[in-house]
Amino acid sequence: MRATAGVSVLGLIVAWSLVDSGSHAQTAPPPGFVSIFNGEDLTGWKIPEGDNGHWKVVDGVIDYDAGSEAEDDKNLWTVKSYGNFEAKVDWRIKATPYVSENMRIVMPDGHNKKDEKGEEIRLTAPDSDSGFILRGSGKAQLNIWCWPVGSGEMYGYRTAKDTAPALRAAVTPALNADNDIGEWNTFEVTVVDKTVTVQLNGKLIIDKATLPDLPAEGPLGLQHHGGVGKDGEYTGIPALVQFRNIFVKEL
Repeated sequence: MRATAGVSVLGLIVAWSLVDSGSHAQTAPPPGFVSIFNGEDLTGWKIPEGDNGHWKVVDGVIDYDAGSEAEDDKNLWTVKSYGNFEAKVDWRIKATPYVSENMRIVMPDGHNKKDEKGEEIRLTAPDSDSGFILRGSGKAQLNIWCWPVGSGEMYGYRTAKDTAPALRAAVTPALNADNDIGEWNTFEVTVVDKTVTVQLNGKLIIDKATLPDLPAEGPLGLQHHGGVGKDGEYTGIPALVQFRNIFVKEL
């Protein structure tokens, strides 16, 4: 993987300022749901120790720049744990300055497409990478990224060698329902016992995938990915993301 030549964190500040800010405001939660982000600060969330201000609230949204300086876990977690629940989460990728050389084409059954030599096909394209983590399990993370398969895939289950074929297909999105970079998207997630259903932008992408080792409860998380070197260049595919309107209804 490599970063586009000459692209640095400082070079993106102006570009990010041009991203539409008129639709940042929090809305009221739907009936039966509660908001777990207040639109003002990170009350109710565990900021990684040593983060140094990289997970922050800007214009009413949770903003992340992939630069957390925490030594250990860099993800942002809810203080509260959840068992069975429904969640609605708005998210967007701010920018894609990093060019990945390892993007794959994921087939409907969940395997990576191969060429005539039996080698996985790799694409070179701009990418960003984050996710919405269920019950504290990184394996049960709904990816937010730019791969052709679309967001909402559960990479940890799809790529595990011991995943049964039926489950591998079940955790692969039925279609790419992502909006364009810079536009808001909405996950609607239902978790009951070990079964997960996901809609993205009103389209069903994961239909009752049963995850055998999903914890009974755990916090919800927003994923860190990538990093920023001392030279200001990205060290991996960065999580250049924002979140708002995070609503949960416990079942």
